[in-house]
Amino acid sequence: MRIMLYTGKGGVGKTSISAATALQCAQAGKKTLVMSTDPAHSLGDSFSMKLTSEPQQVAENLWAQEIDTTYEMEKGWGKIQSYITLLFTSKAVDDITTEELTMFPGMEDLMSLLRVLQYYKEKIYDVIIIDCAPTGETLAMLSFPDMLRWWMEKLFPMKRKALKVLRPVAQPLLGIPLPTDDVMGELGNILDQLDEMRKIFSNREITSVRIVVNPEKMVIKEAQRSFTYLNLYDYNVDAIMVNRLIPDSVTDPYFHAWKETQHEYKIIIEDSFQPLPIYYAPLFDHEVVGINMLKRMGSALFNNDDNPSAVKFNLRTQQITKDGDHYCLSLHLPFTDKQDLSLSQKGDELIIRAGSIKRNIVLPRTLAHLHIQGAKFEEDKLNIQFGGIEHG
Repeated sequence: MRIMLYTGKGGVGKTSISAATALQCAQAGKKTLVMSTDPAHSLGDSFSMKLTSEPQQVAENLWAQEIDTTYEMEKGWGKIQSYITLLFTSKAVDDITTEELTMFPGMEDLMSLLRVLQYYKEKIYDVIIIDCAPTGETLAMLSFPDMLRWWMEKLFPMKRKALKVLRPVAQPLLGIPLPTDDVMGELGNILDQLDEMRKIFSNREITSVRIVVNPEKMVIKEAQRSFTYLNLYDYNVDAIMVNRLIPDSVTDPYFHAWKETQHEYKIIIEDSFQPLPIYYAPLFDHEVVGINMLKRMGSALFNNDDNPSAVKFNLRTQQITKDGDHYCLSLHLPFTDKQDLSLSQKGDELIIRAGSIKRNIVLPRTLAHLHIQGAKFEEDKLNIQFGGIEHG
């Protein structure tokens, strides 16, 4: 199975590109599902039909779906939803509905991840294409398994066996309901599923991210930042999709300046992201809505490529090498300024900040008990030296 995530700045045409790619995969004989995780769904509009929270067939070999968070919550998170509601209402939080209490930030991401995992296990589809929310939300979704495990372990720190013993005594003293064994069981199951999802998303033979850009300065800047952060999380970006290029066949003088500007930005895109493959979609003479227009876009994008779902590029962003008694962990962080990077170690965790994004990397056993002895950032790589006396 192949999983592809399409992301980019809002308004660049992610949904059209996702739908067009899905049609190309379906036409190549792959059973394909395209699903939207953006709360502001427009996938149905792209196909010019109404979609639901369950997959529905829109063409031969092609199904589409728009994730409905409330529906997914009621379907699969009942016990924890009921407990969180009980926890808050026990403290006299009034005038808030159950849905409002349990729709904490990132809930859409969680529901989407669990659905993807379900489809992956069922092996119904050959290709799953995810039309993601704008870049920031996509990064939040991809980091969500790590974040939720931390959040849940702080909220529910006690083990199930301990809770069974403590509940009758502690609950009256604390004045709040403690989670039941059923709640803890469901929580543990969800955390296990998220760990599975993290492994699937990190498997570069299965999952890749494709960044959609327009030939515009702000869009390119955001794409560069996204590429850095995705590398920080060791996700494979296998292609750049450039949308809305004015065709050479347009000769109207009105578009002359626009074409020159786009040409300059096209060169910047090619220089910035090489050696990644870059695919181009023109600015069409009609709005890209409906199957026929999506087929036109897909044909323009992939040209004679008979396998649009193949992994187009695979560059490992983390590597460990050994030199004597010392080890070097290398992280590929393009488009990063040295002054924006900071580094620290806490136990077996390496904490890296790149601008406003923080990543906690659990070190492999080889490095977990060694000290950081130095770090250099050169040629888009952060090289971290480990060695010395083992700590811990």
